[in-house]
Amino acid sequence: MQLTSVDLLSVDLLEKDTIGAIVYHKSGNQFMGSIIHDFEVFILVVCESEAPERPLKHVKLGEMRCQILHVALSRLWHWLIAGEQCDLVFYLLEGDIIWESGNKIQLLRQEIREFDGQMREQKLFHEFALFLKDYVDAKRYLKEGSVLDAYHSVLNALQHWASIEIIERGAMPSPNVLSQVRLMDKSVYKLYEELIISTETVEQRVELVLLACEFSVMSKMADCSALLFKILRSRSEPWSIHELLNHPELKHVQYELPLVLRKLVYRSYVKETTVRRNSSNECGKELCYTAN
Repeated sequence: MQLTSVDLLSVDLLEKDTIGAIVYHKSGNQFMGSIIHDFEVFILVVCESEAPERPLKHVKLGEMRCQILHVALSRLWHWLIAGEQCDLVFYLLEGDIIWESGNKIQLLRQEIREFDGQMREQKLFHEFALFLKDYVDAKRYLKEGSVLDAYHSVLNALQHWASIEIIERGAMPSPNVLSQVRLMDKSVYKLYEELIISTETVEQRVELVLLACEFSVMSKMADCSALLFKILRSRSEPWSIHELLNHPELKHVQYELPLVLRKLVYRSYVKETTVRRNSSNECGKELCYTAN
């Protein structure tokens, strides 16, 4: 049995701002991950605005048990940039479109597959911000003597570094990013092997990878931060940290942005200025930022 838009309408699944619905049928006894587990059919309903109060529904259409998820387009975009909910992205790309408004789902699929422009720029900055955070955390843990925590953080940093290398080659990072980068950049994969199978002590392995990360931070900082530079140059007035944190293109890196910004100031890529905010005394001066 193949589902149609009539089936969706029969269980009142299409909201007034729905832009598309994608269905993915489970094949035999194949395990497809936790989202579709124990259901014959998964249906992704994409909405223009935020999802309804009951975004997840379980229904039965004929003899088929279906799991239906309503998701806002903005949330879907966040998952794409942040590398979250990879199963959902797979279903979005590979499922059957059973209803859409104005080819919006087809256009979204095309944008993901081409992986260019705004999506690539945001994804690159996101991966660099996470790479920098994990690199700094690993250095701190190592200094404190927390070697295993440092190992965990530097392993995460390597994964983000691998994603950066893949993005720079025009491809979207997959969930198996280290296997993917093995075919594109053997130097990053070799560092991964050194970290997990070397005969050196754990501390020595972490120190080795951190040295390589230090060079990578220096060499990739400007290119990976192109999105932030573009935003800083989009107006003549300097930007406050509050304004940057609430910028729609930077919402994916809200927690990491202060660290990246301070590193860019330290490396003289970004200029720090003070602006008086409704006060005549020194305490009324706020730190703001412009691109050099």
